Amino acid sequence: MGCPSRGDIIRSGRPFTADSARVAKKSPSGWRSAGRRGGLAWKKLKWPAKDSRIYRASFSKSHGDVLSKEVADLLYWRDVPKTGLVFTGLVVGLACLFQLSAISVLSNLGLSIMAFTLPVRLLYKAMTVVHLSDGEHPFQSYLDEDSTLTDEDTVRVVEKIVLLIATLITELKRLFFIDSVVDSVKFILLLYLLTYVGVQTNGLTLVISGVICAFSLPLAYRLQRERIDNIIKAVKLLMTRVTEIVELVVSLAKPPPASAPAPSPAPTPKLKLKAK
Repeated sequence: MGCPSRGDIIRSGRPFTADSARVAKKSPSGWRSAGRRGGLAWKKLKWPAKDSRIYRASFSKSHGDVLSKEVADLLYWRDVPKTGLVFTGLVVGLACLFQLSAISVLSNLGLSIMAFTLPVRLLYKAMTVVHLSDGEHPFQSYLDEDSTLTDEDTVRVVEKIVLLIATLITELKRLFFIDSVVDSVKFILLLYLLTYVGVQTNGLTLVISGVICAFSLPLAYRLQRERIDNIIKAVKLLMTRVTEIVELVVSLAKPPPASAPAPSPAPTPKLKLKAK
């Protein structure tokens, strides 16, 4: 029978001590510590003990798919109250940064949350004392959510971050040190245009505009999908025709290639006749 590893006990929220090690030796196979108060409680793993790498990798992939689905549900307003709350909170929070510092905004946000959760918790506690409630925690569902990262999740996130940073550094080196003249000229024009953007607005305004576009454009596309698809097809057709016309003009403007000289015929060998 197997037992949970040292990493499983550490991730459960309890320190790895001699007592926890003795309890771990008595744990059943395929179970891990839940880290509850008053001793180690054991709960069934979401993957069996055998071939744990395969099952953990599939669990990490499904966890990422669930996260992507939740983001898509927010952007497409499939749950209107939840999306409205997130959208309003983001816009109001970013707008507050115009007048207050980020520390003040985060502090006031934390105080607002605590001003709601603490009275509710005390109310439930008082109801339990007078036997009007069974003592259930009002926020137990949030406390039970597993927000820990597995080893595979951590490695995957770190790999993505390192790859993104390395790609960004390589591209900036290529642009700043003129690896390609055309790309560097395009980059110079982009930087020049950004100077005008910086004069007219600031980064926070652009972030707020991006948030509004992220929550409004997907909804507009879902409501007007056929009309937008027709417009996109017309624009693609127009771009294709313009590209063909430009290629035709460029091909006509180019001088015809010089014809290669015809190869001279190879000399025929002469046969020498011997006199008898």
